[in-house]
Amino acid sequence: MTRFTAIMARMDRVVPAPLVSAHFAASLEIARLMKWLQPPTEIEGKRFAIKIDDLGLRSCFTCRQGRFRPLWKREADLELSASLGDFIAMMRGTCDADTLFFQRRLRVEGDTELGLIVKNWLDATERPAWLRHSGQV
Repeated sequence: MTRFTAIMARMDRVVPAPLVSAHFAASLEIARLMKWLQPPTEIEGKRFAIKIDDLGLRSCFTCRQGRFRPLWKREADLELSASLGDFIAMMRGTCDADTLFFQRRLRVEGDTELGLIVKNWLDATERPAWLRHSGQV
C-alpha cells in the first residue's frame, strides 16, 4: 500500500461518510442535470456504494426522487468495487462491466438483481463526446 493510499484509507475511516461520498454524489447529480445520466425508476430509494480499491475510498449514495444524494450511513443494497482505472474504463466505454467482472477486477456485492439493473442502465447510457473512447492513446 502506498503512502497516499494509506492516507486516503485513513481519511475514509475518520471523515463522516457524507463528506467522503459528497464528491461522488455531486458528480452523479451534475451528470443528471446535464442529461448525461438519467436514473431509472428501479433504483429509486436504493443505497449504493462505490469502492475504489487502490485509493481506499468508499462512496455511499442513494437516488431519491430521481436525484443523487450522499448517504449518512455506510450500508448499501449494492456495492461495486474496482480500481480507479477500471472504473474510468467503464465510464469511457473502453471496457464493459461483464469483462471486468469475469476477470475478477470488478466485484459486486449485495442485491444481484439490482446489480443487473444498474449494469444494463449504464451499458445503455450514451456517453458524452468528451468522455467516449476516441480510439487514440
